[in-house]
Amino acid sequence: MIAGLSKAINLYLAPLLSLTSFILILFSYLAPVFLFPTGVALLTVSPSLQLTDAHSSQGVDGPSVFLGALGSCTRANNDASVTCTAPTVSPHYDLSVLPSNAPDLLSAPTATTPAFIAVSLAFTLIFFILFTLTALRGKMGKFGNTFDRPGVQRATAWIGLLGFLIGITSFLVIRMWFGKAVEDFNSDISKEGSDAPQLIAGTSNGFIMVWVAYAFYAVPVVCSLAKLHVMAGGKA
Repeated sequence: MIAGLSKAINLYLAPLLSLTSFILILFSYLAPVFLFPTGVALLTVSPSLQLTDAHSSQGVDGPSVFLGALGSCTRANNDASVTCTAPTVSPHYDLSVLPSNAPDLLSAPTATTPAFIAVSLAFTLIFFILFTLTALRGKMGKFGNTFDRPGVQRATAWIGLLGFLIGITSFLVIRMWFGKAVEDFNSDISKEGSDAPQLIAGTSNGFIMVWVAYAFYAVPVVCSLAKLHVMAGGKA
């Protein structure tokens, strides 16, 4: 039973998790300028009385900003249309919908960070293809012998590991950058009191998608590294 479960994980579950992780990372990277302009973002600024009048239960309408790795989307109020900037690896966020007295503390991280995410996505896609082919090599006849070579197994493991490390490190950098920006933005709003704009900033669901994606990604990477360990043990 354990052998059958292990085989099922390597043949079917791990490749599926690899594909799922790639899709989640891609969506988080492209949002909001390409996909889900108001549904997925890494950081949001939204209308709220939480910082200026925490005891009020009144609803508030106002400008919203959705920031991502490649750009930003904005709307003047909840019923207004959404406008997005052109996607680029060195974005300049459009904050023109925010009031003039809003803290000017929201900026993009260095251009190399989104570029590194793009590189990690390329590694992740290549890893998914190679890992799936090596996992299913027994079902591909003579063609599958190509993916049984130690060099292919080693390359697959290294590509997967590099994609994982580059990607998660890049998103951690963005998370720390945006986390500090959110903290400073909200702190300035709170200090201004009742005269402050009715806004609140916060990191958003894009990061949740990223952490789930890399948790999934870790499974096929570990499987691939385990194959290398078994191969090395067999040679010894």
